[in-house]
Amino acid sequence: MDIRQLRYFTIIVEEKQISAAARRLHMSQPPLSQQLKALEDELGSALVERSGKHLELTEAGKALYSYALKLLQLMDEAKTEVQEIGSGFKGVLRIGINTLSSVDLPDTLMRFMENYPQVTYKIQQNESAQLCSMVKSRVLELAIIRLPLALDEFSVLHLNTEPFYLMASRQLIPQPLAPEIPLEQIRNYPLILPSTEGLGVHYTVLMACAKHHFEPRIIAECSDIPLLLSLVSSGFGAAVVPETIVKLHTSHDVQVARIADPDLTSPYALIWLKEHHLSQAARHFIDMISPPASRE
Repeated sequence: MDIRQLRYFTIIVEEKQISAAARRLHMSQPPLSQQLKALEDELGSALVERSGKHLELTEAGKALYSYALKLLQLMDEAKTEVQEIGSGFKGVLRIGINTLSSVDLPDTLMRFMENYPQVTYKIQQNESAQLCSMVKSRVLELAIIRLPLALDEFSVLHLNTEPFYLMASRQLIPQPLAPEIPLEQIRNYPLILPSTEGLGVHYTVLMACAKHHFEPRIIAECSDIPLLLSLVSSGFGAAVVPETIVKLHTSHDVQVARIADPDLTSPYALIWLKEHHLSQAARHFIDMISPPASRE
C-alpha cells in the first residue's frame, strides 16, 4: 500500500464510480480498477461494494478512508513545508472570517500584501462554529471568529472586544435615540439578531437580558448582513448588533444607539489548530496582527 494507491482510493470514494474517478485522474478505467483490487487483496478486505450505479464504502473501506485522508493531509503539509524552505517564501493564506467581523479585513490584508507580495489568498466567510469545523478539518488554517465558543483544540489570539448597538429605522422608532441607551430599553422593540440560536452573539444577547430579568422580543434571526440591514431600514424590526455592523450601515437610513451594559460585549479572536504545521503565510499573518506584548 502506497500514497498513490491511497490517493486513487480517496478519489474513487469521492466520485462513487470507477469511470468518474478515472476521468478525474486522467487515466483509463482498467488500471484504476486493478489498483483498487490490488489494495483490497493486500488488506484482505473488500473496501467498496456496488449499490445501484454507485459504489459505497464497506466498514473496512470507511476505516481506510479516514486514515487515508489523514495521511494525505500529512503528506501535503510535509511537501508544503519542504517547498517553502527549499524554494523561498511564496505560499497561500487560507483564512476564514465570521459574517460579523469583516469590516477591518481588507485593510489588514492590504498591509499583509505590502509585506508579502507573493502570497495568494483563499478567503471564506461563514458562521463562527462552521469556521471552527473548517479549521479543524484543515480546509482553513486561520479563522477570525466571534466568542464565546468552545476552543480547547485551538490556539486563540484575542483581537478586540466591541460594544453592541441598537439599530432601527425612524419608521419603527420615530423619536430620536440617545447616543447611549440602557439595555432594558430594547425590551420595547421587535428585535432581529444577526446570529442563530446557540451561537455566540445570540447567546451573549440572551444572557445579558437574563441578568436584567427580561426576555427580548426576538422576531427574526438573520446572519445575512446585507439582508438584515435592509430589514432594519424597512422598519421590519430593530437589530442588536456588534459595532462592526454599525460601520457597515452608512448607506442605510437608520439610527443607532450604543447599548451601555458591561455584560453585552462581543469579543472576537483569531484561531488556529494546536500542534499542527502552519504555513509560512499563516505564521507571518499571526505575527503581523499580534499585539506587541504577545510577541515577547
